[in-house]
Amino acid sequence: MMTNQEVVAVYEAMTVLTGQMRAAAESNDWDRLVVLEQECAAHVRHLKEHEAPTVLDGANRERKVEAIRKMLDDDRRIRDLTMPWMAKLSALINNSGAERRLARAYGSV
Repeated sequence: MMTNQEVVAVYEAMTVLTGQMRAAAESNDWDRLVVLEQECAAHVRHLKEHEAPTVLDGANRERKVEAIRKMLDDDRRIRDLTMPWMAKLSALINNSGAERRLARAYGSV
């Protein structure tokens, strides 16, 4: 099991990653965003496997809460940036599918 200090350190490391993810999303660097998301997911898996269900003392609890708040803020901003892009991508995919269905139904002109 991880010590309280190790747990808080992982949460704070994740805030660095989510900050980098936010910057990647802001600069439309989707490949970088994916790589960073995978790194963040590895930290989450590590916490799930090794974080003991203990109560943190006041200072560590506050650091963990602040880290979670920052990650949630970064996540909100990332979603604000990626949702329009995802909607455009979905529309393109749907349009391509419709074009293929029309081509199959009526043949190419």
